[in-house]
Amino acid sequence: MPTAGSALDGLKASLGAVDLGRVDSNGVSWFLQTLEGWDSPESRSEFTDREGDHGSWAGPVYLGSRPITLGGTIVAPSRDLLDGAMEQIRSAAGLTDTVLTVWETAPKQAVVVRSGKPLAQYVTDTAATYSVMVTAADPRRYSTTLQSATTGLPSSSGGLTPPVTPPLTSTATTVAGEIDALNEGTFETRALFTITGPADTPQILTQMPDGSVVFLTYTDVLVTGDSLVIDTDAKTCVLNGAVSRRRYLVTPTGWPTIPADSQVSFQFRARYYNSTATLTASWRSAWM
Repeated sequence: MPTAGSALDGLKASLGAVDLGRVDSNGVSWFLQTLEGWDSPESRSEFTDREGDHGSWAGPVYLGSRPITLGGTIVAPSRDLLDGAMEQIRSAAGLTDTVLTVWETAPKQAVVVRSGKPLAQYVTDTAATYSVMVTAADPRRYSTTLQSATTGLPSSSGGLTPPVTPPLTSTATTVAGEIDALNEGTFETRALFTITGPADTPQILTQMPDGSVVFLTYTDVLVTGDSLVIDTDAKTCVLNGAVSRRRYLVTPTGWPTIPADSQVSFQFRARYYNSTATLTASWRSAWM
C-alpha cells in the first residue's frame, strides 16, 4: 500500500499545489499517465511561392503557444477523499497564471492557464480518471532554478596621487560592474533587470558570445529610492512598480537575449558614479 508522500511509477508533475505522480497526505494516489504537448510546441511560419521559379521564400519561424494535456487516474481510500481530490484537480488549472513543473531528470516549469474543460469521471467509489488542458503562452520550458546576481557601477581605486615625480607609474584598478549570465538550455532566454537609483542615464551593455554588444539606455534620471524594472521578454520598462517609462528606454541594437548553451556579460554604466546604484539581473535557463 503506497504511503503518504511516496512516489508512484510513471510520470511526475506538479500543477499548482497538486502533485501528480505521488501519494498525498490523505493517502490519495495521483497517477499521471498522459503528458501531451510537453515535447514541443507548434511553429509559426510563412512561405511565399517564388514567381517563375521552383520553391518559395521562407519567412521568419517562431514558436507558437504550448497547449498541454495532463491525464491519469486518482485512487483514494474512501469516497469522501475521492470527491475532495476531484475538486482539487478541477480547480488546479486556474483562470490566472499557474506554475506547471515536470519532474524530469532536470526539472522544468512553465506558466500556464486553463484552456479547456477539466474532466473528472468516476470509475468506482474510490477511483476516477481525470484530464486537464492548460496552455503556456510562453512556449519555453524553464529551469526551476531562478538565477540572479547584483552589481554596482564600475569604480576605480589607486592611481596617481599628487605631487608626482617622473617617470610616472599608475596602479589604478578598475572594478567593473559586470554580471556573467549562463543559459544551460537549448533555447534562448531573456533576463529581467532591476536598476535602483540614484543613477543618471543608466545603461546596460550586453556582450554577446560573438563579441557584439547590445545597448539598453534609460535616458532619464533615477533618484534615491527609485526602482526601474526592465523586462526584456515583455519589452516593458516600469518605474517603482506603477508607471511605464518605456518612452525613455532606447534600444538602438534591439533587445538582449542569452543564447542557448551560452554565456553573456551584462555591464552596468551611468553618466556619473554612485556607490549605491545597483543593477540586478534575473534569468532562467530555457529549453524548446
